[in-house]
Amino acid sequence: MSLPHWSYVAMLAFCLVGTLPLVPAFRLRVLRQPRRLLLTVLAAGTPFLLWDLHATNVGHWWFDADQTLPWRIAGLPLEEIGFFVVIPLVAVLTYEAVKAARRRDRSARPSRQGEAR
Repeated sequence: MSLPHWSYVAMLAFCLVGTLPLVPAFRLRVLRQPRRLLLTVLAAGTPFLLWDLHATNVGHWWFDADQTLPWRIAGLPLEEIGFFVVIPLVAVLTYEAVKAARRRDRSARPSRQGEAR
């Protein structure tokens, strides 16, 4: 397999490497709630995975064999299935980090009487 075969995997890894540091940086507890996280990922990813399966089966699009790994499940590259796990996970981590940053920002500001938030 050549380097382009790994490009989709590299993109998913880049997304994870870019967001996993948010967990310790903002003391996120997302990964400590695996059942809740799994349900979120399943709820977010499953409809799109089913749609993706349908779209590829009817020929609306396809995956370039030169840019994906050779392993497939139901015609989808493993990386595409991984996409529906990684991207919802990254979205949850980013959302929780933004919430934590906003809480920090609010608690760091001196309160002014009569000021609406």
